[in-house]
Amino acid sequence: MRLILQNIKELVQVDPKSRLWVAGKSMAEVQTLKNAFLIIQDEQIKDYGLMENLSQAEYETDDVMMEIDCSGKMVFPSYCDSHTHLVFAATREHEFVDRLKGLTYEEMALNGGGILNSAILLQEMAEDDLFDQAMGRLEEIAMLGTGAVEIKSGYGLTTESELKMLRVIRRMKQHSPLMIKSTFLAHAFPLKYRNKRKEYMSLLIDEMLPLIAADELADYVDVFCDRGFFTMEETEHILKAGIRLGMLGKVHANELANSGGVQVGIKYNTVSVDHLEYVEDEEISALLGSETMPTVLPGAAFFLDLKLAPVRRMIDAGLPIALASDYNPGTSPSGNMNFIQTLGCLKYGMTPEETIHATTINSAYAMGISKSYGSIARGKVANLFITKEISSYAVIPYSFGTNLIETIILNGEIQGVADFEL
Repeated sequence: MRLILQNIKELVQVDPKSRLWVAGKSMAEVQTLKNAFLIIQDEQIKDYGLMENLSQAEYETDDVMMEIDCSGKMVFPSYCDSHTHLVFAATREHEFVDRLKGLTYEEMALNGGGILNSAILLQEMAEDDLFDQAMGRLEEIAMLGTGAVEIKSGYGLTTESELKMLRVIRRMKQHSPLMIKSTFLAHAFPLKYRNKRKEYMSLLIDEMLPLIAADELADYVDVFCDRGFFTMEETEHILKAGIRLGMLGKVHANELANSGGVQVGIKYNTVSVDHLEYVEDEEISALLGSETMPTVLPGAAFFLDLKLAPVRRMIDAGLPIALASDYNPGTSPSGNMNFIQTLGCLKYGMTPEETIHATTINSAYAMGISKSYGSIARGKVANLFITKEISSYAVIPYSFGTNLIETIILNGEIQGVADFEL
């Protein structure tokens, strides 16, 4: 199958060098081509360039061919959302109301709400029902431009329920056109283990992780290293166990306090450290000497009204930044990466160009897939979206309440609701 996109007003995030990430001052520069074409052959980007250089020979082929006129429209690489919790049993709007009445997220969590509430609901829900709900959320984010997503467990807290979540994610990989990465997340201590931390650590390391590895259910192991959750020492033990079993590491770090999670992540060469509301010069210096991607989750900070990660200072120091949605029922109930770009601009002082890098190539790196996703380059997987007619790429973060995406292309094929096997 050959697909030719013609008369593209502007082809955005062109990268002939196929960089794995973009950092520092380079994040302010996005390469584009105006009045462009793009050719997709099967699942890959075969070629692109200026319309004046589009050869007639490209149309003279025995392949099944489709042409799309993109006059007035822009073409982007699909978003890569490197941090979500899409598999959950129910929304938690009642906690939203409780927060409006004055309770903090930490107070709710300590009293059986938050993650613990989600865990109880998930333990009670049938696996097929979890799958059906999660596939609906995948369809939702795909129509908003996301073409690759990492999905974490962590709402099960028991061996049986964590395995159930990861089996659901595996089924999603099999039934969805999106690129999906799965992560086992050590999220919190269940109430029954609150004063038996060593016993739960043993359950995680000696039972859960080996079972997950034996069935190849997770690409990554992640730990919530923060105040009230896992300590630095506990995080190290879990990361070492997961890495030893063949998983790559990630860390939820420094959302609620300066927890040391960044340093632990760097020590174990994790793919990313995520949240980062509490970051000082020490963490910035450590990240500069690493290959770990700093990933900021604007939706969670916005929804919980948290202290903001010092993104401007981090970029100015020379770091790359990835942005992800943290789509989950309690602290960021949205997977809209267009809005994440808006928050990057309005709340973190980022330019539209910086948010484009942060939601495509850098977030692809935070998923370990930037060799094949996250930019317009020959040979990369053809995960793209075509906008409606817009005046500039800055209109996307500017129009925060409007979906300006008209056409979704995943794996070289135009997508619609019917393409998702529910």
